[in-house]
Formats: sequence, C-alpha cells, structure tokens
Amino acid sequence: MDEHTQDNWFGEDAATFGDRLAGARDAAGLSQEGLAEQLGVQVVSLDAWENDLREPRANRLQMLSGLLGVSLRWLLTGAGDGPETPEAAASLPKDVTTIFSEIRSLRVDMAQSAEKLGQLEKQLRTALRADQ
Repeated sequence: MDEHTQDNWFGEDAATFGDRLAGARDAAGLSQEGLAEQLGVQVVSLDAWENDLREPRANRLQMLSGLLGVSLRWLLTGAGDGPETPEAAASLPKDVTTIFSEIRSLRVDMAQSAEKLGQLEKQLRTALRADQ
C-alpha cells in the first residue's frame, strides 16, 4: 500500500464513521467490551456505532477521541490525526505502549469527570432557583 492510499484508507470517501471508530479501537488494542466499559456505555451501543446504526452524543465523541488517541476531526471525517499504522505501532517499545494506554485512560477519566461536573452544576443551579 503506497503512502497516498494509506493516508486515505479511512478518508470520508473510503470509510464511514463506524469504520474509523472500529479501526481506531483495533489500533488502540481495545476490545469492544473494554472500550464500552471505559466509556460507560453498553457494548450494544458501541457495536451500533461501529456498524453505523446509531451515532454517539457529542460528549461521547470527545471521550472516544481522547481514549483512542485520534483527533475528533479524524474520527468524524477521516482527515487529521488518526491511529498509527500497524507497522509504526509495532515498533514502539512495550513501556511506551503502556504509557500511551495510561494517558488514554486518564483522558477518558477526565472527560467523564468533566461531564459529571456539568451535571452537578446544573443540579446546583436548579436547586438555587427552587429556593428563590
């Protein structure tokens, strides 16, 4: 596969959102079960996303992007920073791969915490309005 073909492998004309999601998940070495657990969704939801039967909400897109180490733009369109090629990923030392995995996990934790913070702020605003 030449460089041009490789760059366009997950492009908008060659792949769907679900194709890119499944490809990025595979490149990250995650199973559907593992990714679904880290996202806090059911496996059937993730499977539906990968098969283009449903689409995730915006907050889940952000989490997917961070966890999979791809840009949101790439995930949606195929343009931008996508997963490494299998050859590049295979050349990384095991400890570096472990560090990348931990970074992705922290990104998901941060996104989930930000989502929870937003929910709490909304609850607080609602409670303050009710007291007035």
